[in-house]
Amino acid sequence: MRIHVIARNMGLVLLVNALFMFIAVFVSAINGFDTGFSPLLLSAIITATIGSFPYIFVRSSGEVATREGYVIVVLSWAISCLFGMLPYLLWGGEFSLINAWYESVSGYTTTGGTILTNVEILPKSLLFWRASTHWIGGMGVVIFMLLILPEVSSIRLRLSKIEISALSQNSYHFRAKETVRVIAFVYFGLTLLEIIALWLAGMSFFDAVCHSFATIATGGFSTRNLSIASYNSVLIEMIVLVFMCLAAIHFGMIFLLISKGSTTLFRSPVTKFYLLFSMAIGTLISVNLWYTGTFDSLGESFRHGIFQTFSIISTTGFATTDSSVWPYFSILLLLFLSLQGGCSGSTTGGIKSDRILIAFYSIKANITKRLHPKSVVPTRVGGQALDPEMVSGVNLFIILYMLCLFVVAVLLSLTGLDMMDAVSAAFAHIGNIGPGFGNVGSMSNYSAFNGFSKFVLSIVMIMGRIELFGFFILFSSRK
Repeated sequence: MRIHVIARNMGLVLLVNALFMFIAVFVSAINGFDTGFSPLLLSAIITATIGSFPYIFVRSSGEVATREGYVIVVLSWAISCLFGMLPYLLWGGEFSLINAWYESVSGYTTTGGTILTNVEILPKSLLFWRASTHWIGGMGVVIFMLLILPEVSSIRLRLSKIEISALSQNSYHFRAKETVRVIAFVYFGLTLLEIIALWLAGMSFFDAVCHSFATIATGGFSTRNLSIASYNSVLIEMIVLVFMCLAAIHFGMIFLLISKGSTTLFRSPVTKFYLLFSMAIGTLISVNLWYTGTFDSLGESFRHGIFQTFSIISTTGFATTDSSVWPYFSILLLLFLSLQGGCSGSTTGGIKSDRILIAFYSIKANITKRLHPKSVVPTRVGGQALDPEMVSGVNLFIILYMLCLFVVAVLLSLTGLDMMDAVSAAFAHIGNIGPGFGNVGSMSNYSAFNGFSKFVLSIVMIMGRIELFGFFILFSSRK
């Protein structure tokens, strides 16, 4: 591997992060130079200075090898999290070294878990930076970097193929530079629309920006301790619900719908499965909440049941109520949704609805094959026969995902956590969801976890964000 190629790209990643730090400094200035001003300014200067050296003094290279590409992608996430923790560390408060690292990783990976017992004590500038890490991570630090690379660059082609999961690439019928622009167009557009909608619905402009960053990135960091429940507004909940749903749909299909009026979005078997399955599970949960007396009325049950359903399946993690005290039937359904996640090509985490659907049809095809041993039975989704190699890859991914989930839960249990906390924390972090159940529910935090647990969970968040294989390829011995 060529270190200078990797170093140059790492420099550009740091410059992207420094840009958002300087924006946060400006937020501090317009809010009377709050206590976040000095930590953010110093962090921005350090990040920009270190980032500028390799980008200025290391010569450009036109080609990026596959292994170099994976190293660049993984290190982009790691180095962003490392420098992103500086404002927290310099500000102090609850941010010890491990807490600052955890919060930074949680932000960039759009997980949304927090160690803060009182979010509202943070100055607005630091709250903005916290939301910005979601927004940078949601689109992908590498995608942000590709936006400012020269258009005719082999780096753009190679890195976009690695950053965007192989499964979602099949639905992006664009060239590399167009794919990046499609993602940016939808991402920026949805963010702007939600900011306006939330502002008009009664949120302050600052809160509207921070919550929109968190929604479209499917992250979940809020400026309030009680998350969306703090506003007690059905209108705000409906707006957030709609945008959580949209952020979990393939961005390429949303782009085609807006730009060309294509109905691919409505004909997609994956989108249909994601929406219909979510509504079915949300209905079951809502009825269960009403039947068990968790809420007094059927309307209230549907209000919270549907919101939490889309909050979990989109891996956003916002909350309108404490779902950790819900009946076990509802909790089990939410746990399954946290495994599934939204559609590939979106900002969601989890296994993804695409893979779940492909796995289901591959099981169906295998059963048919056993009934008719001499027949050729391809796996079909939406009438289209899938490449056996893709189907095999999907099934292997699900096996690896479940194995990692088990290992993480075991490691957490070794620290003395009870089963609910250990298992739900593992689900919540590998799927980049944030809140779990039990003592780490939607109205709680991870402050009580020890340093080892927080470190393990931070690594798991990065693994989940780059969809496991990208992480393990980095440690492969093959050149």
